[in-house]
Amino acid sequence: MCRKLSQMLNNMRILAIDPGYDRLGIAVLEKQKGVEVALFSACVTTDKKQTAGERLWHIGEEIRNAIVKWKPSALATETLFLFSNQKTAFRVAEARGVILYEAARAGLRAFEYTPLQIKIAVTGYGRSDKRQVTDMVRKLVSLSSKKRLDDEYDALAIGLTCLATEKFSTSTNVANKI
Repeated sequence: MCRKLSQMLNNMRILAIDPGYDRLGIAVLEKQKGVEVALFSACVTTDKKQTAGERLWHIGEEIRNAIVKWKPSALATETLFLFSNQKTAFRVAEARGVILYEAARAGLRAFEYTPLQIKIAVTGYGRSDKRQVTDMVRKLVSLSSKKRLDDEYDALAIGLTCLATEKFSTSTNVANKI
């Protein structure tokens, strides 16, 4: 029993999302034998010619497809921070709603982190800039040489934060349901 529990905790798979409306980062990370491994990352874009509803539907489809393909144990995302542009803040909030809805629909527990929590977990310093976070993500997980956008690195950082900070139980697919 203890061996099985240890194996389950070591194979915790996280779907990490850097929320956005025009672009959002998606990453899948897993802890294997105590080491964080990036299984996948991508940047999803929405078509600016589509209606708001169509763009949100596209975001939901991408999240749903990632859940089906990667079978994560939990979802991790960033909390909404204040934007100077109110319209941008509303659109990102709508995208976060779709993300959290898809997590709940799939029975996944959703973990949310502030930008400060993510920076501290990844770099040890809450005022790190994007480059410092990106550099630490590259050091913490082995990544292919493909070019990645900031959104992907942010999603990877969110996933690393979740793997480093959360305690998981064996009750439902390792992570607790919402």
